[in-house]
Amino acid sequence: MSLLLLIAWPGFCAIAGGLLVYFVMQSRTDVILAQQREELGSARAALAVQKESMEDSLRNAGESARSLAMDEFLADIRVEERHYTRQHKVLFLTKKSLIRQERIFFRNIPLTGWVEQEMQLEEGVDPELLARTTSIFSGEFLSGAGEQPARKLIR
Repeated sequence: MSLLLLIAWPGFCAIAGGLLVYFVMQSRTDVILAQQREELGSARAALAVQKESMEDSLRNAGESARSLAMDEFLADIRVEERHYTRQHKVLFLTKKSLIRQERIFFRNIPLTGWVEQEMQLEEGVDPELLARTTSIFSGEFLSGAGEQPARKLIR
């Protein structure tokens, strides 16, 4: 029995040592794998944050470009206006009316035809003042400043 123990004991120790080395190496590779997964997770999180910030900056750049283009477009729009007085003679009555015509231009291209507005003139009314106050296409309205008084009236 002692001879069998002398032969089997080194084999048993070799197998036990091999299993011990296997489990130690397995745990070591598990630790290294966990560290690599942690690094990969932090790298993915950093890329996600960077991607989100890039999308935000692209969105902001697009909005600012759109806003700038709209401002440039509105700067190129202008209103051409003209007015004159017309007299209607019916028997003994003479009626004066102010004819105001306006049209919208984009650079040198007319966007609308002449829009005509006729107002009766009474005695003592300044035609120039009446022509300025009854504008259909005022520059303030086209640029968006005309919205403010309407909002104030609604409130």
